[in-house]
Amino acid sequence: MTSTSVVEEFVEVGGAKIHLLKGGDGPPLLFLHSIEGNLGWLPWMEEVSKSATVYAPTHPGFGRSERPEILESVSDMARFYLWMIQELGLEGVTLVGHFLGGWLAAEMATMSPGSLGSLVLIDSAGVRPEEGEVADIFLLGEDETTKLSFHDAASVPEYSGLFERELSPEERELRIRGREMTTRLCWKPYMYDRSLEWLLQRVEVPTLVVWGAEDKIIPVGAGRRIHEAIPGSVLEVIPKCGHLPHVEKAEEFASLVLRHLSRD
Repeated sequence: MTSTSVVEEFVEVGGAKIHLLKGGDGPPLLFLHSIEGNLGWLPWMEEVSKSATVYAPTHPGFGRSERPEILESVSDMARFYLWMIQELGLEGVTLVGHFLGGWLAAEMATMSPGSLGSLVLIDSAGVRPEEGEVADIFLLGEDETTKLSFHDAASVPEYSGLFERELSPEERELRIRGREMTTRLCWKPYMYDRSLEWLLQRVEVPTLVVWGAEDKIIPVGAGRRIHEAIPGSVLEVIPKCGHLPHVEKAEEFASLVLRHLSRD
């Protein structure tokens, strides 16, 4: 049960209204979600919010957030979020991103290294794996992608409420909208940017790379490449964990983030 007082609001960035959850106390932490959209106030956020103010926006074009028509790529979205950080007046922000959100976070870190305090990338897209390939989420479809994303879904108390409940017609429409935006951002080339790995050497902030050892969506080899590309980064591979460590292993993930924050 959530004990943190969580505020739900809309903030305006560049004329677009963006849905945002905010809670906690302390230095700012901005979480960028992935293709599944904003899953709400998750248990790891509750734990981390005891030491940080957590901001969890819904990406433009997902959920109830508006999308400026100019946003057509991950690079566009990264610049948009740097603008949001400026509008929110956040300084020394810790940027945390999962998969698509991790790709966005990595792009932001290469564009404006001095704007961030630290970086956490979770099973991040953006760099091609050493071996294997990123699963085709468009071919698999939403349900199959979700099943493949967990090593042991039965061990996750929130799984049913997050992924198996009946959606309202409005929620289904918002899901479709999010999938359309994912296609726009990630289709060609699929889930990576040819220049990102080279540009990651610009990242100067403390960086934690977290990966599920059993990730069937994007192989852990991609995490190793990201880790090797970012000077001084730390790679943490969580055993018996799939593509969503922040959901499947929430307690362990929160501990890793808190330890990372304490080192800043």
